[in-house]
Amino acid sequence: MNKIFGIIFLILAVVSCNNKEKNVVDVSNIVLDFKINRFDQEFYAANETNIGELKNKYPYLFPFESPDSIWLQKINDPEERELFKKAEVIFKNFNKEETQIEDLFKHISYYHPTFKAPNVITLINNLDYENKIIYADSLLFVSLDMYLGKKDMVYRDFPEYLSKNYEKSQIVVDIANAIVDRFITANRNRQFIDQIIYEGKKLYMLDSYMPTISDADKIGYTNDELAWVVENEAQMWKYFIENQLLYSTDIELYSRFIANAPFSKFFIDIDKESPGKVGAWLGWQIVRSYMNNNNVTLHQLLQTNADEIFKKSKYKPKK
Repeated sequence: MNKIFGIIFLILAVVSCNNKEKNVVDVSNIVLDFKINRFDQEFYAANETNIGELKNKYPYLFPFESPDSIWLQKINDPEERELFKKAEVIFKNFNKEETQIEDLFKHISYYHPTFKAPNVITLINNLDYENKIIYADSLLFVSLDMYLGKKDMVYRDFPEYLSKNYEKSQIVVDIANAIVDRFITANRNRQFIDQIIYEGKKLYMLDSYMPTISDADKIGYTNDELAWVVENEAQMWKYFIENQLLYSTDIELYSRFIANAPFSKFFIDIDKESPGKVGAWLGWQIVRSYMNNNNVTLHQLLQTNADEIFKKSKYKPKK
């Protein structure tokens, strides 16, 4: 078994290197104008004397109708201060994350010249897992308390398939995912092939925006989960073909194979072993195959419909 996984990881390394080489572009001359503001540090250091200054600096974070007493109570709330204390241990030095974010913004600017890098605001958001990253054009908010490390006890009540990605390494990936949605037209088609290729397009955008980030991090898999989908690619594809799922409009297919979940639902023995989102992963491989076999740009890819991508991809799952 160890030998098998060793071979799989070797294959993953080779494939990953090939994808990185294809998407490497020179962004060294791109100049950005954005700031990273540690609002979390400023907020929990504030008091009744200088809270007004903070409100003037960040008016969009302080609703006008809320009195200072509300904010002072929040600053001194024991649970929130504990979250801030934990975040300070992990993110006292934000240099690595700043470098990653700057590189991401440069790559996005390379592919989308009209993109204006937003100012980044870090904060503590009381474990609001549905709003880890909020992108609002000129501003981008990062909730540091959602990236303390999957083993931190504050996540003990979260499902493992969610908490496994509450790592600091996922910040730049989540930022990229938030921005991706601004540059891709929402999929309106209900056919399964349209849905998985739409997800594949978004993941390929991450290939372009973050060529040095691992495939596992981009899709939110562990290394073992990534190894599983690589090893079972042909079997999964065979299942989709034999069950005539590609052109099905069954709404249940999204939750079974595309939505973030603890596992995918084939309704066979492999369910317990499989990670979620296997449909998105297969769509990613189709899009990669299309880009490898056709001389098109990222912008052209985003304008091409799923049926054409599928037909011209020459996709053939690895056996």
